[in-house]
Amino acid sequence: MDWTSAQLRSLVELTRRGTITAVADALGYTPGGVSQQITALEKATGMRLLRRVGRRVELTDAGATLALHAERILTTEAEAVEALERTRNEISGTLRVGLFATAAAELLPPALRQVRERHPGVTVRSRDMDVDEVYDAVAGGTVDLALGLDYPDVPIPRDPSLRVMELSRERFSLAVPTGAMPGRADTSRPSRTSGASDTSGRAGPRKVSLADTRELGWILPSVRSYYGRAVLTACRRAGFEPQVAHEVTDTAATLALVEAGVGVSVVTDLMLRLRPSRLDVLELRETMERHIVVVFRSFAEHRPTVAALVDVLRTSTGRRPPRREHHGTDKLATR
Repeated sequence: MDWTSAQLRSLVELTRRGTITAVADALGYTPGGVSQQITALEKATGMRLLRRVGRRVELTDAGATLALHAERILTTEAEAVEALERTRNEISGTLRVGLFATAAAELLPPALRQVRERHPGVTVRSRDMDVDEVYDAVAGGTVDLALGLDYPDVPIPRDPSLRVMELSRERFSLAVPTGAMPGRADTSRPSRTSGASDTSGRAGPRKVSLADTRELGWILPSVRSYYGRAVLTACRRAGFEPQVAHEVTDTAATLALVEAGVGVSVVTDLMLRLRPSRLDVLELRETMERHIVVVFRSFAEHRPTVAALVDVLRTSTGRRPPRREHHGTDKLATR
C-alpha cells in the first residue's frame, strides 16, 4: 500500500479524539490538512474509511480495521528508529518533544543548552500543548516524549505502554492580593519554600489553611482539568467548596488577576517565575503537591536520544536556582 506515516497517524488520532478539528489541534495541522491525509489514505486503500453522521464523522468498518493495524505499524516504525539509533557510534537524531507553557519557559531552555553541549548531534523540535494532552500525544506517537504534570490527589491514568518518570516535586502555596489576609500570616515578605532556610534572623511566617479562603473568590482552571480537580479535591478535604470567580487556565493571567485583587489561587515556585507580581504568597498548612514528570513510550526507554534527553532533564530540573526573597514592603514575587 502506498501510504505515509502521517496519513496513518491522522487515522489513529481520529480514533482517539473523535473529530477532525481535534486531530488537527493534536498534530499541528489544519482541519483541511487532516481531511486531505484521510482522503489520500482512502485513495491508497481503495476503500471508504470515514462516513459523515450529521456534523461529525465516524470510522467505517474498514477504517476501524485499518486504524487498529496502523497503530501497530507506527509502533513498529518507532521501534525501528530506536534500533537504528543504537547502531550509531554517537548519539544523534531528531526528537519531538511536547511540553506545557511553564515547562517551555522555565525547564526546556536550560535543558536545550545542556543537550547542545553534551550531544551536538541531537536536534530537539518542541511543541507547546495543553498539559492534559501530552500523555495522549506520546501514546499516539505525535511526540517522542513530553513534559507533564501529575497530581497525587488526581493522578493521571497509567497506560502500560507509557513510562512516567518523576523529575521533581513542587509544593503549592497560597497567592493572595497584598494585605488581603491581615493577621493570618506575616505578609511583610513572600513565604518561603518548604525546606528553605531563613537567614533574616526573623521567625518564619505563620501558615494559613485553605479553609481560611472560604469567603474569598478563587481563580482556577476548569474542573475538567487535572489541576482544577486537584485543587477542588484539596478544598473539599479542608471542608469547603471554593467560590470560583474566574475560570482561567493561563498561569500568567492568574497571577495578574490575583495582583489586581479579584481573587486567590494556589501557586508553586515555578509558576511564580512566569510573571513578577506584587502579591502575598502564604504557606499552607495542607500539603498540596504537583509532580513534574517526563513521559515516553516504554519501548523507547533505551533509545539513545530519548535516554540522553531524559538524563539532561533530570539534571537540569535539579539545578533550578532558589528564588530570591524580598523584604520590607516590596512583595514582588519572582520565584
